[in-house]
Amino acid sequence: MNKPLPEVQAAHIREDELDLLEKEARYCSHGDTVHYAEHPKFFDRCEGSYLFDLHGQAYLDLQMWYSAVNLGYANPVVTEAMRAQMEKLPQLACQYLHREKIELAEMICDSVERGFGMKGRVHFNVGGAQAVEDALKLVRKSTGRQHMLAFQGGYHGRTLGASAITSSYRYREAFGEFADRAEFIPFPYTFRSSFPGDAAKTEDWCIGEFDRLFAHEYTGAWNSKTGRSEFGAFFVEAVQGTGGYVIPPKNYFRRLAKICKERGILLVDDEIQMGFHRTGKMWAMVHFDVQPDIIVFGKALTNGMNPISGIWAREELINPAVFGPGSTHSTFASNTLGTATGLAVMRIFAENDYEASVKEKGAYFLEKLRDIKSRHKEVGDVDGLGLALRMEMCTADGFTPSRELADRMFQIGLDGGLPLGPSRNMGLVLDIGGYYKNVITLAPSLEISDSEMDLAAVALEHVLVAAKSLH
Repeated sequence: MNKPLPEVQAAHIREDELDLLEKEARYCSHGDTVHYAEHPKFFDRCEGSYLFDLHGQAYLDLQMWYSAVNLGYANPVVTEAMRAQMEKLPQLACQYLHREKIELAEMICDSVERGFGMKGRVHFNVGGAQAVEDALKLVRKSTGRQHMLAFQGGYHGRTLGASAITSSYRYREAFGEFADRAEFIPFPYTFRSSFPGDAAKTEDWCIGEFDRLFAHEYTGAWNSKTGRSEFGAFFVEAVQGTGGYVIPPKNYFRRLAKICKERGILLVDDEIQMGFHRTGKMWAMVHFDVQPDIIVFGKALTNGMNPISGIWAREELINPAVFGPGSTHSTFASNTLGTATGLAVMRIFAENDYEASVKEKGAYFLEKLRDIKSRHKEVGDVDGLGLALRMEMCTADGFTPSRELADRMFQIGLDGGLPLGPSRNMGLVLDIGGYYKNVITLAPSLEISDSEMDLAAVALEHVLVAAKSLH
């Protein structure tokens, strides 16, 4: 059951909302993430950067459905594409072809070739975790190995296969043994490394520790006589998503990729949260001058509309001779509504300079976060790449993680009633990530305006001050 609501909040809940809450408590599983919030929130409509509750109160959304709605809620171009497809070909078994699937695959392949200089093919699925499962299949088939590498702080989904390469034990604990669990490697997290604030030393240490896995045969990872590694692939995020939007030093991935290539380990680039211009570049890994073997994508491809995900892989890994019909399949994999909306999204990206606008907006927003940090010692670190931004919340020493402070900020924003904005009554939608669940991760709409970023900064400082006062 939900916790009792404070009197002031309960007084503003409509009768139909109370009825729905009672039914939810009776009929709905709590196995999803709804009840991460102390008091789950109902929303009634959405537009642009805002969600609206049942009372019409606006909530400025600074996480945009975990970076799935990069182009803003109810984007009219994307909505019209889905509406047109509904009237033309709303459904089709994925064993047949339709125009939008092929044209979408072509646009994705073209964008990868422009970004990385490689040719390949696309295979579609429905959700991000399912696409990760397809990538695991592809790696196993092409390398004959089932042992993988992944990062501490990495998140790749919650299906069984994806959970095995996601570093949090919490996602596996209740579901038995995972014999194929990945080996988790430290990510170059400069703020919390043994060399706080020194990116170069952090990078060198992390690369040295990884390279030592292949120093001799007794690391359990390498046979120098056969030249064979135990690992099939390294699953990576260019910027850690659920791990707290941790941004690595510039040269780290180039050095990591060199070691992997020398050992025959494929590099799988998980772009599910950071792809589609979240960091400015179409693909986040482009920032780091590395060519991945496989790319996993999802979320923002359809701007949060009908879900579709997929993998891109180099031609030699996925051509029909090696990855033939039926190698992997899902009933709704290339569904027509998803491919139509995905195609609309890709065309929007092709027709506009999001690389420049996201870089400019990200710099503007990051400067506002730095300004907040300068006035509040509890903000231990701020950083950003494009519009993937982070505020790491700490105790008054500026370093000890404070999950409590981050949680309070999240709940104060979600409770609404903040004396901000034109109506002087609004809410704030935030998300929390990080190794210690103390990082406010910010993924606003790529269409966010300067005035909305100004309002966001005021709102963030307001909830921070309010959260500190409750300590």
